[in-house]
Amino acid sequence: MGTKRLRKGFTTGAASSAAVKAALVKLLSGTRPDVVEIRFLTGETRTVPVEKITSISDHCCEAVIIKDAGDDPDVTHKAEIGARVTLLPQKKLDVVIRGGIGVGTVTKPGLEVAVGEPAINSGPRKMIHEAVETVFRQLSVETCFCVDIEIFVPEGEVLAQKTLNARLGILGGISILGTTGIVRPLSHDAYIATIRSAISVAKARGIHGLVFTTGRRSERLAMDLFPDLSEEAFIQTGDFFKAAIDEAVKKQIRHITYAVFFGKAVKMALGFAHTHAAKSELTMERLAGWAQTLTGNRPLVETIKAANTARHAFAYIYPDYPEILSYVGGKILETTGQFSEDHIRFRVLVFDFDGCPAYDSATADIHSGRGPGAGKK
Repeated sequence: MGTKRLRKGFTTGAASSAAVKAALVKLLSGTRPDVVEIRFLTGETRTVPVEKITSISDHCCEAVIIKDAGDDPDVTHKAEIGARVTLLPQKKLDVVIRGGIGVGTVTKPGLEVAVGEPAINSGPRKMIHEAVETVFRQLSVETCFCVDIEIFVPEGEVLAQKTLNARLGILGGISILGTTGIVRPLSHDAYIATIRSAISVAKARGIHGLVFTTGRRSERLAMDLFPDLSEEAFIQTGDFFKAAIDEAVKKQIRHITYAVFFGKAVKMALGFAHTHAAKSELTMERLAGWAQTLTGNRPLVETIKAANTARHAFAYIYPDYPEILSYVGGKILETTGQFSEDHIRFRVLVFDFDGCPAYDSATADIHSGRGPGAGKK
């Protein structure tokens, strides 16, 4: 049986350009298009259905497109993306792009878009400009206009609550994004772009020391440990271990604390650039090998081999075998040094099941959750 081919989707930026095109066709031709063709910035094209068109006046029209993320759905999958287009006669063609309801406003420096501007990135803006020029050319329109465009997302404020927009300083709605306009299934581009943006915002605020975490729980715990740091200093990197470090090197970040749980820590110690769970079998073999070398305790080694995950094995390792945690932490520091080419100074924190620091490379102490040194030495 062959592998199912995953379906590509299109970004909020591409949906915006399609909505602009549909509204403009209605205004200039009087015909309501059922579909419009998107031209992506790669040169590829796609025909998408028009969900709704509403004539506001002879010079103003709204169109709505349903955003389709293909087989890689995100929070904006199936969201309504709209454009209100108003034509104002003038001497030359001009395009003005504004953000309406549900489109966030940039409030912090460091992003691609300037502070005070709607969060509509350069890729979508280029696609919108090309859509306008295409319609004018195809309909042989000779009269020049100012094409005033307001992009809106009816549920944008609600959708934004499921993103990191507020952390990045994008308030009041979602971002209109898309480097090419295409959403490629299971691609990592969007997540890495979010990491890049978060680092840029932190750097723009003069923050040179960051706290990287792999998820929401580890981030909340790290925030409790470092209450004096602003929220911009905390960045969720997910499984993108090396990619996140690469972005930090580009931005000349000086210091990073990586705060993680043991499962991710072991994969980081193994040097995996991407710490996805698919590598769990190799992870357990190597962890058992380290335990054998460090402790010589054969029952422990067999227990680790039989464990389902590194997290499961942690219950047998901690707090009785601090040397294993120390070894894992040291291997992580070796890996981070290699990935960053020693341009960044790293600190590693590993949490126990209760969310207390079990290992901290800054002190090389092992904690039991009851205080320094309480574990078996």
